[in-house]
Amino acid sequence: MTKENQRSIPFAYKIAAGLLIFVGMFIASMVFGAANTTVKDVWLALTSNVKNDATLMLREIRIPREVGAIFVGAALAVSGAIMQGLTRNPLADPGLLGLTAGANAALAITIAFIPSINYFGVMIACFIGAAVGTLLVFGIGAIKKGGFSPLRIVLAGAAVSAFLYAVADGVKIYFKISKNVSMWTSGGLIGTSWSQLQIIVPFIIIGILVSLLLSKQLTILSLSEEVAVGLGQKIARIKMVLFIVIILLAGASVALIGNMAFIGLMIPHVVRAMVGTDYRLIIPMSAISGAAFMLFADTIGRTIHSPYETPVVAIVATIGLPFFLIIVRKGGKAFS
Repeated sequence: MTKENQRSIPFAYKIAAGLLIFVGMFIASMVFGAANTTVKDVWLALTSNVKNDATLMLREIRIPREVGAIFVGAALAVSGAIMQGLTRNPLADPGLLGLTAGANAALAITIAFIPSINYFGVMIACFIGAAVGTLLVFGIGAIKKGGFSPLRIVLAGAAVSAFLYAVADGVKIYFKISKNVSMWTSGGLIGTSWSQLQIIVPFIIIGILVSLLLSKQLTILSLSEEVAVGLGQKIARIKMVLFIVIILLAGASVALIGNMAFIGLMIPHVVRAMVGTDYRLIIPMSAISGAAFMLFADTIGRTIHSPYETPVVAIVATIGLPFFLIIVRKGGKAFS
């Protein structure tokens, strides 16, 4: 099938296919794992008050974990899509441009100095850290004329990320809190609870809804700022709101699962190959695809070496690093 034929398929069919894949991955993530469950157990856990070993395990452990995977996958994919559109940089990703490293450093500092802080406070700290990481990267990129080139921004992101990870490691060693911080930043969904989701999920939903509302403006910005100004767009205000959305989505994700790179890079590239360059289509498709991919990665992590667990960050990195190298080699147009 040619690219022209692919893009002539109505978007409704593509989004329906994406939803079917997402539902299939959710069912698979519920059924497969160290504990044996069936589709019937999943149905009872979701629709009834039946209490047995299988339904209790699903309700208290597996369902909140996979709900967390859904929202984190959607948040990272959407934030990556927004970053790529705003910067017109095909290599933009929250994990590669300092956001997750900043959130990670802020989390370590917060646990060191305020050990009794609650989960909401940890999340606010992650938001602040993500904002600081972003400002450092773009500040370095703005020092020199032409600094916002894709390569320079990625190099700045790598340098800032290395610095912020070093800060986090130094704090962990000095204050002897490595174990406590590692429980947050190991890049996994173990221990995700309903109480955590009640705090995190509203922020992610708000971020995605705002990005959908501004998707038309983002499409124009992704083509040319001059065109956006000519069409009367208030680009400074739009950029500021979208950067806040990115910080919300990336910060919430780090607060829930820790460090996770490449999802925000991979998913938007694949989605653009399917739906084109209109962010009114890219953002909802990225959210669905990111959620489905995160469910897939977590299910593989739980089952590939059952009953032991492979960190989901390792699964994502195994897929994401070759993808990143292909995009770099092709100049960012491998899947666009």
